[in-house]
Amino acid sequence: MNQPFPLVKLGSSELRVSPICLGTMTFGEQVNEPDAHAILSHAVERGINFLDTAEMYSVPARAETFGATESIMGRWFAANPGMRSKVVLATKVAGAARGMPWVREGKGLTAKDIAASCEGSLQRLQTEVIDLYQIHWPERHVPAFGIQYYDPSKETSFTSIHEQLEALGALVKAGKVRAIGLSNETPYGVHEFVRLAEQHGLPRVATVQNPYCLVSRTLDNGLDETMHRLGVSLIPYSPLGFGLLTGKYDASGFAGEGAPKEGRIAKFESVRKQRWGRPDALAAARRYNALAQQHGLTPTAMALAWCYTNWRVASTIIGVTSIDQLDECIAAWGTTLSPELLAEIDKIRWEMRDPAL
Repeated sequence: MNQPFPLVKLGSSELRVSPICLGTMTFGEQVNEPDAHAILSHAVERGINFLDTAEMYSVPARAETFGATESIMGRWFAANPGMRSKVVLATKVAGAARGMPWVREGKGLTAKDIAASCEGSLQRLQTEVIDLYQIHWPERHVPAFGIQYYDPSKETSFTSIHEQLEALGALVKAGKVRAIGLSNETPYGVHEFVRLAEQHGLPRVATVQNPYCLVSRTLDNGLDETMHRLGVSLIPYSPLGFGLLTGKYDASGFAGEGAPKEGRIAKFESVRKQRWGRPDALAAARRYNALAQQHGLTPTAMALAWCYTNWRVASTIIGVTSIDQLDECIAAWGTTLSPELLAEIDKIRWEMRDPAL
């Protein structure tokens, strides 16, 4: 049965999407192709019309699975004629591919790189147009993916924002892309992309896709004002903190007896070494999860409701490995959090800050 979701407009674009977006980075690694196809079909059946992927998926990123998720989705479109017109399809071009030579040769993110990546995504997705094309991470050095501070001595930029924006504009002009977005961006980056677009008559960014959840709220420290004033929509990823905010790691941690072996943090050592695998991130998650239970909510429902009802959020990107998980995420829609509960959430943040920044 379809969920009667209200559609949300993304930034200044003409794209209108469901307030829940299905993220797909598990497809091709944790989720096999038949199950991925079943999840995609069920999501649309339940009223989700927004799908997000990336050229570098599945995750963890490695040469053997580069482009695998897009290919799985492309075969789903081919097997389900008419489905492509029912969904808003988003994908991403990888930023500077430092340490990932399988993504591309060379440095920076040139116009040629962007054009080639777009062509690859179009072919794998078996589509003629990408509705929302995003830069997966900034080409320049920024505090992201667990880096706390900006350090100008580490600047390694080889491609100007103007050149990147012109390349994206060429794709829009050619009819291969409908709207553009950013990911893992900073207030400076968003301002600069918008400034240059307005100055040179180039496409304006519609969205920013950044992490945003109870254990990672650095967006609240200024980027939210930037996006609000510039009319750019937030489509947050990892609202459940890579599973931290479901409660499944509360009792046993990431690798203890009873830890969920198929959970991303437990299964992949490379993920445990990242921000989500920090002991203080788990400690904070345990506090939030206990708070949810004290208020008669599941940890998942509280964490998702916090995103779903947040004024900053346009559409929340959920990642699942089963239809049951998908249904659980959809079931949280409509859950409201009392002012008292929101105040208690903010109290924990004040004490524990953003351990998975």
